[in-house]
Amino acid sequence: MFRFTSRPDSSNGMREELASLTPKTGHAGLLGSQKKDQAIRFFLFITALISIFVLAAILVFLFVEGLPIFRKVSLWAFLFGHEWYPTSDPPSFGIFPLLVASMAVTVVSTLFSAPLGIMTAIYMAEIASPRVRNVIKPIVELLAALPSVVIGFFGMVVVAPFLQNMFDLPTGLNLMNASIMLAFMSVPTICTISEDAIQSVPKDLKEGSLALGATHLETIFRVILPASLSGISTATILGISRSIGETMVVLMVAGGAAMIPTSLFDPVRPIPASIAAEMAEAPFRGDHYHALFALGVILFLFTMGFNLIAAYISAKHKQVGAATL
Repeated sequence: MFRFTSRPDSSNGMREELASLTPKTGHAGLLGSQKKDQAIRFFLFITALISIFVLAAILVFLFVEGLPIFRKVSLWAFLFGHEWYPTSDPPSFGIFPLLVASMAVTVVSTLFSAPLGIMTAIYMAEIASPRVRNVIKPIVELLAALPSVVIGFFGMVVVAPFLQNMFDLPTGLNLMNASIMLAFMSVPTICTISEDAIQSVPKDLKEGSLALGATHLETIFRVILPASLSGISTATILGISRSIGETMVVLMVAGGAAMIPTSLFDPVRPIPASIAAEMAEAPFRGDHYHALFALGVILFLFTMGFNLIAAYISAKHKQVGAATL
């Protein structure tokens, strides 16, 4: 005959030990932590609300001051007119040369900055040794810390005479000079974001490619770059946004001629340069004043469009793992 004896329930003893080890906060302490969490949430909410309110106030002010110009000139004549003489009698408010100049400077600077920034990011993320990377990366990021007036001064003193002597030009302050300087300003943005995108590619993709016999360069250009295309595209578009909105550099080295360029060495006058150069002399609440604010509205719409494109590309091609390729 076998006799079964009941064992004492050990779970009750374990519960008692855990209860003795658990700190006794009490009801008052729990309420205090909840109030603290609510206070932090409220503070963060107010901070975000202030940022949104300031942005909304700027936009309202921009549109309120810019839209009255369309009582004097039609939208078509404003956008596609070829003469910008706001102080003549009668004035002309055609901004087409300014639009073409802004787009030309942005496109040419992107042709310089995008390959340079992306290739630098590839080198730092995949090829350079840690010692070399620690030297190159601060130097690239130092470009972002340089004031735009310093870059503009460098373009006036060094680049302008070089272009003038090299190509036998009447002036070195032209579209090419402005594009080169804007490219220097865009490289840190493109390089930093592209490097982060490349480094965020899952390691199993790289290891799998190398395991299949691909070389390092083949892995970079056929696996890593396609996987990081979303971040690289976003970096390029944000660099374009930086170029199209820059003021001081184009004011100093673009030449200041409100005409449609026919070559890379023609003087131009982009939209930011026109706003900065003419706002101080525009009569308050006059037609010239409202036209400059309308230029600001156009510039804001361009920048917002580029940012929306960057957000769309980033969301559509977001890389979350190897299975998404």
